Amino acid sequence: MDLGLKDRVALVAASSKGLGKACAQELAREGARVVICARDPEHLAAAADEIASATGAEVLPVEADLTDHAQIRNLVAQTLDLFGRIDVLVTNNGGPPAGYFDGFDDEAWLQAHQLTLMSAVRLIREVLPAMRAQKWGRIVNITSVSVKQPIDNLLLSNVYRPGVIGLAKTLSAQVAADGITINNVAPGYTRTDRVLDLARARAAEGEQTVEEVLTGTAADVPLGRMGQPGELAALVAFLASDKAGYITGATIQVDGGYVRSLL
Repeated sequence: MDLGLKDRVALVAASSKGLGKACAQELAREGARVVICARDPEHLAAAADEIASATGAEVLPVEADLTDHAQIRNLVAQTLDLFGRIDVLVTNNGGPPAGYFDGFDDEAWLQAHQLTLMSAVRLIREVLPAMRAQKWGRIVNITSVSVKQPIDNLLLSNVYRPGVIGLAKTLSAQVAADGITINNVAPGYTRTDRVLDLARARAAEGEQTVEEVLTGTAADVPLGRMGQPGELAALVAFLASDKAGYITGATIQVDGGYVRSLL
């Protein structure tokens, strides 16, 4: 299927590894020119080289801390300076730390707010003028199944990720007339560095090993396994395409059946 992404410009946040990197690579494979960002310059350069080598696509790496508004503005400005347009934005960031209510002070809440909610708000704010001017845009937010089914030890994520959903649902109606769609993808347990970190945290709370935690997690998934980053990336590429032009304001989980809700 031709997704119509050839020569589109896609900015993928937090994309030197994990789900972000998989999305950037999938978009590049479909012919998009890709901008990736991360805080670590070594991981960022390695990811850019890997994506370019695997796909032949043009890849611009930009060092950026997504909790810093000035660095987000610079990220978008560099993209526009090089390519002159932004067609696709994939918002993404590492999740806030695991834990329970008594373990978080005000500073932890404020940091999670900046990391999880405000990074998406600022990225969308910065790209919207360019998308409105060209009367075409695709915004896809990577969230979590916790927006549909809270996860016990991920309190900060359970609170702030639904804020991204509320933002997307409200804003999707306001920008539809400009040819811009906004959707969310909600990954379940996917074998990334983030999931491994959460497994280590849970193992430290009890007597299980990390592998035992991972095995127990997969046991709750009807398909009986964790997802692979590329499986989420395939959906993101579709939502970023011409083919998904009548889908907006939607939240779609990629979770092997983990979420038990009807909607």
